[in-house]
Amino acid sequence: MSRLAIPARDDLPEASKPILNAVEAKLGAVPNLFRLIATSPAALEGFIANSGALGRTLDVRTRERIALAIAQVNGCDYCLSAHSYLGLNLAKLSPDEVALARKGASGDPKANVAVRFAVQVATLRGHVDGAEIAAVRDAGFSDAQIVEIVAVVAENFFTNFLNEVAKTEIDFPVVRAVEAA
Repeated sequence: MSRLAIPARDDLPEASKPILNAVEAKLGAVPNLFRLIATSPAALEGFIANSGALGRTLDVRTRERIALAIAQVNGCDYCLSAHSYLGLNLAKLSPDEVALARKGASGDPKANVAVRFAVQVATLRGHVDGAEIAAVRDAGFSDAQIVEIVAVVAENFFTNFLNEVAKTEIDFPVVRAVEAA
């Protein structure tokens, strides 16, 4: 059971309802995470705006790989479950790619560099060295894309932390961080 209320849609603030309608139109459902965030219309609006903007960066496969890696780093079962599902069904990652992403890697050489960098950003709390930046550039990422990788890491920290604070009830096929990746 979640430690923070995850209200039914009818019980959410009116300002959140149009945003959740758009989420449902896009995803076909409104996951518990969105109803949790929707208890604060300001937080929901900010999250959706940030998520929408980042959805136009990098590519969906790389973003999902990063989300999986960061969820594993932070031990967030909700986000591992959600992004395993999204990685397989939306980004069309193979099960092997999902497992690699959880280990902070990828079979795609360019994505591998991005995911490894994202894990370094997360584990070192941004205190990466020049060699790590050079490796990302050498893999073909621009400075703008490096900013976007960091932004995707930060977005996932928000959802990981919120879901851990709330102990959000998982509404995807369950994946646990403690399971062998």
